[in-house]
Amino acid sequence: MSKAPDGTAYDLTGPEGAPVVVLIHGLGLSRALWTDFVPALSGYRVLTYDLYGHGHSAPAPEQANLTLFARQLHDLLHHLCIDCASLVGFSIGGMINRRFAMDFPEMVTSLAIWNSPHDRGEEAQKIVEDRAASVRNQGAFSTFDAALARWFTPDYLASGAGPALVRDWREQVDAESYAQTAWVLAHGVRELTGQHGKITVPTQVITCENDSGSTPAMSHDIAAEIPGSSVAIIPSLQHLGLMEEPQAFLAPLHQFLEINA
Repeated sequence: MSKAPDGTAYDLTGPEGAPVVVLIHGLGLSRALWTDFVPALSGYRVLTYDLYGHGHSAPAPEQANLTLFARQLHDLLHHLCIDCASLVGFSIGGMINRRFAMDFPEMVTSLAIWNSPHDRGEEAQKIVEDRAASVRNQGAFSTFDAALARWFTPDYLASGAGPALVRDWREQVDAESYAQTAWVLAHGVRELTGQHGKITVPTQVITCENDSGSTPAMSHDIAAEIPGSSVAIIPSLQHLGLMEEPQAFLAPLHQFLEINA
């Protein structure tokens, strides 16, 4: 593990000179989410990092929003002398990489947007914002058990190993950073919706059939706003399907990167 000047913890692996792939984790997780992915991407220069206040990174230097998280990545790439990269973002990571592609288009080779929310409709939007308020008022674990049921299939949830990792990662998150980032996840979709044609790089959009927070309909809506993008729906899995079946995501990612990295 290394740290950038702003306190961002990161790992950079793979052959120098190879195309760079950045993996961006979701709310309450850490760069360890990508443990099964990094060795499978050994032909690339792979960068994983912790969002502000997550894992081993310092808390956000100011009030968190999508622009701040995009700037965190920009500053990290600048620190590492990386001019451009393919960005793979899971959940809020798929919101951050969209914001980054709009703010710093010259630094983006391609985007993979995985299990990431879009326009929820007003009723569902209120539920998510109320959930973020609960985190602010009652702490990071106030919504945890209900979240596990949304994120994992029953059999995988019963196995215990993956959910235990997720609990460990959430315990690492700075409480204030978690509350702020939960609000960004809830509210940030408002600034990403309706941005037709603002992202022009090759884009892959993936979600899982039973992801209730980042639905197949949302993925199709995201793709409809990005010219030439592709959509894939992984059968049966839920929000954290990439932990249950990494290969279901790696296979299409390899195909996408071979063409677009």
